[in-house]
Amino acid sequence: MNSPHISAPQPTLERGDSENWHRGLAEAVRDPDHLLDLLELDDRLREPAHRAASQFPLLVPHSYLARIERGNPHDPLLRQVLPLGAELQVHPGFSSDAVADAAAHRAPGLLQKYTGRALLITTGACAVHCRYCFRRDYPYGDEPRRIEEWQPALDTLEADSSIHEIILSGGDPLMLTDARLADLLNRLESIGHLRRLRIHTRLPIVLPQRVSVELLQMLTTLRLTPIMVLHANHAQELQHDCAQAVNRIVRSGITTLNQAVLLKGINDNVSAQLDLCERLVDLGVIPYYLHQLDRVSGAAHFEVDEELGRRMIDELRARLPGYAVPQYVREVPGAECKIPL
Repeated sequence: MNSPHISAPQPTLERGDSENWHRGLAEAVRDPDHLLDLLELDDRLREPAHRAASQFPLLVPHSYLARIERGNPHDPLLRQVLPLGAELQVHPGFSSDAVADAAAHRAPGLLQKYTGRALLITTGACAVHCRYCFRRDYPYGDEPRRIEEWQPALDTLEADSSIHEIILSGGDPLMLTDARLADLLNRLESIGHLRRLRIHTRLPIVLPQRVSVELLQMLTTLRLTPIMVLHANHAQELQHDCAQAVNRIVRSGITTLNQAVLLKGINDNVSAQLDLCERLVDLGVIPYYLHQLDRVSGAAHFEVDEELGRRMIDELRARLPGYAVPQYVREVPGAECKIPL
């Protein structure tokens, strides 16, 4: 009997996986026709997929595709990566800078919104283009690329002793090569008042080969305390090579959290949220945040009513231990923290 999912090799994570993850990225699907053919989807999806991809390109690795059910246009993983015509519709209240990143700019590549921590936009590159991405229109071309271009941001951090935690974001910081990442981390480690390093990444979910022995050794031998924040939205993502990669991160001793986004047609029901939270906890990951959708242009069709989100969180509290229930939050520009809903 044929599997309903696309078969893909499940690599063993070991030394030398740098070559594997680069190859996995190079072979990722970028053409809507290729995606629809691989997943045996209706031809009527082609024209709107091409139109939407012309505005925000398609990108999805084969590892992730292997977890999607063929022939099912409602698959919760497919809906996160498939370009749709709905992305081209204009909706009041949705904008290109939904979380006011521009107003938080302190230096090239450096954002600060909250007391005690700051964020580096390390790269504009990702291994997957999530269709709800709140930085889909971010001006990455204006941010540092070469290591020497980071000096103004590093000088700003050095001069502000109130900052104790640095967050690596993007794009996805794990898109940096080990050499470039190590160079940046060495510079951050030299700033004495920094205590913690937080990495926000989706690569262990969509391109698990990135989680190599070398990467984990780099992170676990730092002076800074490492914290990794993953981004999984559905339990179906946390399978096979992804589960192996997540398990390796957790067993390395790195504090591992997950933040999800509440997405219509993907995880906007109690069953999906229960499965996600329990799967995360079983892997040793703490559900951290469930985000209300950031209102970025092109993502209105993913928005879920806040009242539904509150009811689901109440149901999760009634059925899960407290540590397994994420905080339901919204990012409000100018606020001192994420706002609980």
